[in-house]
Amino acid sequence: MKYRFASRMEKTPRSFIREILKVTEDPKIISFAGGLPNPALFPVEGLIEAARDVLTEDATSALQYSTTEGYLPLREFIAKRYLKRTGLSVSPEHILITNGSQQCLDLIGKVLIDPGDPVAIERPGYLGAIQAFSLYEPQFVEVPLLEDGPDTHVLSQVLDTYSPTLFYGVTNFQNPTGISYSGEKRREVARVLSEYDTLFIEDDAYGELRFRGDDLPLVSNYLPGQGVITGSFSKIIAPGMRMGWITAPPEVFAQVVTAKQASDLHSNYLTQRIIYQFLANNDIDQHIRHIREVYRYQRDIMVRIIEETFPPGITITRPDGGMFLWVSFPPGFSTMDLFHTAIKENVAFVPGNPFYTDGSGSNTMRLNYSNSDEEQIVEGITRLSKAIRRTLKD
Repeated sequence: MKYRFASRMEKTPRSFIREILKVTEDPKIISFAGGLPNPALFPVEGLIEAARDVLTEDATSALQYSTTEGYLPLREFIAKRYLKRTGLSVSPEHILITNGSQQCLDLIGKVLIDPGDPVAIERPGYLGAIQAFSLYEPQFVEVPLLEDGPDTHVLSQVLDTYSPTLFYGVTNFQNPTGISYSGEKRREVARVLSEYDTLFIEDDAYGELRFRGDDLPLVSNYLPGQGVITGSFSKIIAPGMRMGWITAPPEVFAQVVTAKQASDLHSNYLTQRIIYQFLANNDIDQHIRHIREVYRYQRDIMVRIIEETFPPGITITRPDGGMFLWVSFPPGFSTMDLFHTAIKENVAFVPGNPFYTDGSGSNTMRLNYSNSDEEQIVEGITRLSKAIRRTLKD
């Protein structure tokens, strides 16, 4: 049979990271490739207790269909959390529970992007957003990231020239670079965007993972009626539960809810109830503090071993939170070549190319420090350093 697929599939890249993870299934390989939280930090006992409580006390309701928007007490918790953490006032009525924050990106694409629409995105940008938006065939326009956030001069030029439908950014501990927008840059991005009819899609999946410095307001704090925020329980509870959320201005929110109804009616209601029960039973702030302490320790080890073992001329980011750091090699160096050499040394990472919509970034790579213990980090970075020196020699 000759299969006929929608033309959009030709323009949608496969997940490079998912393909790499197949290579790293070999237990001998130390992998810094995946964006995985540390499984030792999953609150297993608390979730078992929460599931038992829900199924003992209200099983028939928890196992039934529910509203598209999601379990109201959970949405109320999220709204209170925004106010406490960032000072942002969000109505629970404008929070939609999703199947992870990745579904948020798909829903945004469905309701905002027509084929050929300009879409602004950070350079380098989150691979999951590039893949999700690619289904809707946009014209990507990149805005370079500086040490303190996007280059607002270029952002202004992009807005002037292309009038993009949206600008997508990860303001806290960006995936892939670990860079965070400074307080001043957040206000400046909001000021620039406020002069245009471009929505800011603020992905805050890593916002709770700050282990240095103080929490900052979101860009959306300064951009009323123009900010769409996505969030996730994957990084602070467990990714396998696939629970995220989106909050948006009323007109946008209504369209997103319609798209969600057409997609899957509502997110897993039992999981929503279990997560809320876990939050009711436990001190989430204490749990998050523990995650932050572990990730700070792992990040510090990785930075130290890189500084001790990597050849000169290589730069790295030093994130204040999150799960990733970014490595840049001198121009002309190929991290794709390095990847194949590194696999022979039984260590893996993600080459930088997939994070650029134009396929550049061949001299960069992403390292994940959250899913490796101290021994693995020391041994893995030592192996990687050996692979780098071999690649440089070749």
